[in-house]
Amino acid sequence: MPAMRKLVVGLFIILTVVAAGKLVGAQVVHHVVSGDRPTDTSTDVGPWSSGRIFRVGDSLLFRYFSPHETIVELASMEEYYSCDLTNPIKMYTDHVNQVPLEKEGIRYFASASYDKCKNGLKLPVQVKPREVPAMGPSPSSTTHLNGLSALIFIGLFVYGLYNSI
Repeated sequence: MPAMRKLVVGLFIILTVVAAGKLVGAQVVHHVVSGDRPTDTSTDVGPWSSGRIFRVGDSLLFRYFSPHETIVELASMEEYYSCDLTNPIKMYTDHVNQVPLEKEGIRYFASASYDKCKNGLKLPVQVKPREVPAMGPSPSSTTHLNGLSALIFIGLFVYGLYNSI
């Protein structure tokens, strides 16, 4: 039975290392709205978000010039497009606000000023699932078989190593 335990421990170690290797590229991104400079609250932030990918686990960082600026999160696309600021989900009132993106879906942010919202100071954020990058080229059945063979080989090697101790 001790040999079986060593085999299980060895395979556990290998599987842990393999899983950790797959997660190396899955890093969290902190998106600073409008870049590194505080946001000019009179301008459109739409071009800044163009082409960006927001994923679960990332965060938005709102920084703006005016200490009196307020950012609101709106509940719907209708509220967003019409700049209906009467019933926000949340208000961000600090000079710097970090907003975690915790689940998939679209979130709507806008200036709490109706005029600024209408002039484009608003931001829809499509939050996509966190993807774990593949290791190497797209897998085929041969790749899976080679990977499994390598895993078995490494497992047997570790088993032999533990038996010799």
